Amino acid sequence: MLNPHYTLKASRLITPLGPMIAIADETALYFFEFEDCEGLTRKIEKLRQETNATILSGSSNPISSIKSELSAYFKRTLTEFKTPLRFIGSSFQQRVWHELQKIPSGETRSYADIAYALGKKNAYRAVGQANGANNFFIIVPCHRVVNSSGYIGGYGAGVWRKEWLLDHEKNRD
Repeated sequence: MLNPHYTLKASRLITPLGPMIAIADETALYFFEFEDCEGLTRKIEKLRQETNATILSGSSNPISSIKSELSAYFKRTLTEFKTPLRFIGSSFQQRVWHELQKIPSGETRSYADIAYALGKKNAYRAVGQANGANNFFIIVPCHRVVNSSGYIGGYGAGVWRKEWLLDHEKNRD
């Protein structure tokens, strides 16, 4: 837990897929999700409690960085995000999120593939739960995870966005 007088800044960023909320301090991004995601208020409150921080409207270096990187991503000139992230979750969740970041743009992996890569071949359900707990949409590409059958599966921001993102990354011409 952080200092009780700790402050995080929150900004609304407009994307081609709808507004997103970015929350960061001056060193890292803590949260990045679509504004219309179910449970957004609950997730932000959980972040506030876990960090023991006040969240105020404003900007910071990581928010400026992700805004610039997102613009390049949607223009198809960026495939890998460099904005520093602050992961808050169990060690297993963090391992899953780091593994997701290894999936190349334009490719997909199954929950079982991720579990296998982590050396826990039967943990595909736990991988799915960690995938669903990801607070960094697009940046930590949980949209690149599909069912073993190849079925696209769900996405916390809507299946239509997952389909759009996968198509956007596959068609970089």
